[in-house]
Amino acid sequence: MANKEEKLGIKAKKSEDFSEWYNEVVIKAELAEHSPIKGFMVIKPRGYSIWEKIQNHFDKNIKKIGVENAYFPLLIPEKFFKKEAEHAEGFAPELAWITEKEEGEKYAIRPTSETIMYDSYSRWIRSWRDLPLRLNQWCNVLRWEVKQTKLFLRTREFLWQEGHCVYETEEECEKEAKMYLDEYKKICEELLAIPVLGGEKTDKERFAGAKRTYTLEALMPDGKALQMGTSHNLGQNFAKAFGIRFLGRDEKEKLPWQNSWGFSTRLIGALVMTHSDNKGLVLPPKVAPVQVVIVPIYDSTNKEKIIKKANEIKLKLKSYDVKLDDRDGYSPGWKFNEWELKGIPIRVEIGPKDIEKNQVVLVRRDTNEKEAVKISGLDKKVKGTLEYIQNHLFEKAKKFLKGNLVFAESWNDFANQLKARNLVNANFCGSIECEDDIKNKTNGATSRLIPFGQPKKLGKCINCGKEAKLIVIFGKAY
Repeated sequence: MANKEEKLGIKAKKSEDFSEWYNEVVIKAELAEHSPIKGFMVIKPRGYSIWEKIQNHFDKNIKKIGVENAYFPLLIPEKFFKKEAEHAEGFAPELAWITEKEEGEKYAIRPTSETIMYDSYSRWIRSWRDLPLRLNQWCNVLRWEVKQTKLFLRTREFLWQEGHCVYETEEECEKEAKMYLDEYKKICEELLAIPVLGGEKTDKERFAGAKRTYTLEALMPDGKALQMGTSHNLGQNFAKAFGIRFLGRDEKEKLPWQNSWGFSTRLIGALVMTHSDNKGLVLPPKVAPVQVVIVPIYDSTNKEKIIKKANEIKLKLKSYDVKLDDRDGYSPGWKFNEWELKGIPIRVEIGPKDIEKNQVVLVRRDTNEKEAVKISGLDKKVKGTLEYIQNHLFEKAKKFLKGNLVFAESWNDFANQLKARNLVNANFCGSIECEDDIKNKTNGATSRLIPFGQPKKLGKCINCGKEAKLIVIFGKAY
């Protein structure tokens, strides 16, 4: 038992070695593990269950909007990438090619599906009556990352959803591009309890081939920004490249407007980093595979009586995701540690003294607070506690974000705030060359977003001193 307990615990400290701590939590909480193939991961049932919770929530919401799910091929012909030059150039370094050719055609494994989907769209769309076309697919993609990979955050293969819509007008396209970003914000804040900042990407950081890219950014406890989801107004570039045309209401041929939008299993990594602690995983109740674990405390003389009562409690809490841990051969203390490590929001303990008092002991994972609760009022107490945990985790993360989002008026202040691991608002001229210079001078800081609601009056660019066109948030990122 001692060996198992030693293996179970998290050795690295979140405040001392964040990277190793994160890796330990993901692996020991049984969310994922490294694959034998470099840069790939195995998502274990516990991790995949979180993905399913996210997936089911979002899928239900987009279907209400009128989005339908479809599926397109994994392989993309080389000639498709070449049709949209900027898109092809943007993804060229990340493409993984199939060595075997069929009829002289070279194929890449999809890094994203614009090209393969829009080839079909060119055949499907004929009239304004076919619009809007709103499709989404849940799939895997492959991007041959050369950077150091990290479970969930940066792997060569990952799972995601990618929505691709076509419209008659730019107004409708633009409106819905922002609408999908709002849906992502709901997932981040209401489901994952992670506060996010919304805005537009700079020209340097926008999606390859897009007219505009909108993003949600979160701040992780180590001071790095993490992109949580993006939505792109693709303009008419892809429609031109792939021959997508429609007969308008005025009987004239027109080019449609398109957007695309996506988030990935990276959200699980954000979840782990934002909420977890030195004991292991901490999960918001809305995405926890198990919300309540019941741990009976017994010996050979009272086992049957206590297990019976524990099963009654499980039945009483059937409206939640509940697990009864009645395994033999493990001490209650070992079980407590295991479920703390795996992030179960509420632990319910019941022993002989609790039965005498017709109560249980309820333990919160987020604060480790213990409270004796009468069995008669347990259902109501669990409901309220789960809601409180969800809100508490969000407010705690929100306070951290607010406390680490600053404004810099001088270059020295800007550089020092970045070193302090903050997200920094600064006046910026908008030049790609200037942005490159900022990245070089700060050892890797990048523009994260142009916040919505820009002020009318701006000062000088934080770097080059020219007239600023924007206020931009900069930071180090994953």
